[in-house]
Amino acid sequence: MNASPKPLLRTRGGHESGRVGMVELFFDLVFVFAVTQLSHTLLAQPTPAGALQTALLFVAMWWVWIYTSWITNWLDPERVPVRLMLFALMLAGLLMSSSIPKAFGAHGLAFAGAYAFMHVGRTLFMLWATRNGPAALRRNFQRVLVWLLASGALWIAGGFGQGETRFGLWLLALAIEFVSPLVLFWVPGLGRSTTADWNVDGHHMAERCALFIIIALGESLLITGATFADLAWNADTVAAFAVAFLGSVAMWWIYFDTGAERGHRRIANSADPGRVARSAYTYLHLPIVAGIVVCAVADEIVLVHPGHAEDAGIATILAGPALYLLGNALFKWVTNDRRGPPLSHLIGLLLLFALAPFAFAHLFSALALGATTTAILMLVAAWETVALHRPARAS
Repeated sequence: MNASPKPLLRTRGGHESGRVGMVELFFDLVFVFAVTQLSHTLLAQPTPAGALQTALLFVAMWWVWIYTSWITNWLDPERVPVRLMLFALMLAGLLMSSSIPKAFGAHGLAFAGAYAFMHVGRTLFMLWATRNGPAALRRNFQRVLVWLLASGALWIAGGFGQGETRFGLWLLALAIEFVSPLVLFWVPGLGRSTTADWNVDGHHMAERCALFIIIALGESLLITGATFADLAWNADTVAAFAVAFLGSVAMWWIYFDTGAERGHRRIANSADPGRVARSAYTYLHLPIVAGIVVCAVADEIVLVHPGHAEDAGIATILAGPALYLLGNALFKWVTNDRRGPPLSHLIGLLLLFALAPFAFAHLFSALALGATTTAILMLVAAWETVALHRPARAS
């Protein structure tokens, strides 16, 4: 008999077994474009309906990226078949990202088709790649395929629909994908997976998500720089530029100063890394990345209209930091042995909440409001940094 093909799975336990490959970083470039498209889409549709549509597209973008990160946690990106699979996903992802501005218009079917292809095609490839691999892992992806086929059918049906019908079908499809890991991909006749089946490499998962945070922050800076370059430089625009930059620095500090490393250690040393990866990285990084995207939109609003903001702009300026702090608070709670979220983050959220009535009463210019929310982020960053040098106190 012929020898079995060399498996495409990563070799675990080596010094660099969890290293993020260059092809994975290359794959991420598509999502730099996706983040830009989402920011511009939200700016172009500053209405509740536009915000809901952009939120749905954002969650879809995150979901296709994080599912791929799970796959490359198991598969060796240095193997040619895996690289070719990632290149195929990149092409579909580029089409999906290009379709974002008109996803609820003329390009709906293109968006849905590319998205469904990425999910289903990636899972079929995983089943082929693990045909000689661990039975539990293969059975897990058989269950995943059933769920993604169901959601994919709804995505395609929504692509043929219009207006509220499209939104409703896509929302249902996304709900299926969102709920499926929580119910461990239970399928009649196939049972359910266990988090032990998701024996991920914690180093790889933590690094992949940290790199995505960098991508999102980098895109935020690019949008700020590009907008500032096109404006007349005066006291207001220079101040708005400085506020946007300091806000990005504060967001970097809040996540990377201690949170990312503590989360890294927690998942790397966990007896059940799959459970940590599901909660801390798959779900709780959603509001973190969303906060960065919304903050990028808020920065552009402040740069272009520093003297005044409409209610939609005010909501955006407040929502970005709130989402970011909420996501970080929950992430740090889950990945640390503490009784609750960091006190500094809760105080920051309370300050944002207390600021809202005054903001919607239009007592602040857009620049003043943006400066205040940035100051709150800087306060949280400074508080946590100081508090972590005093272990007896809550951070």
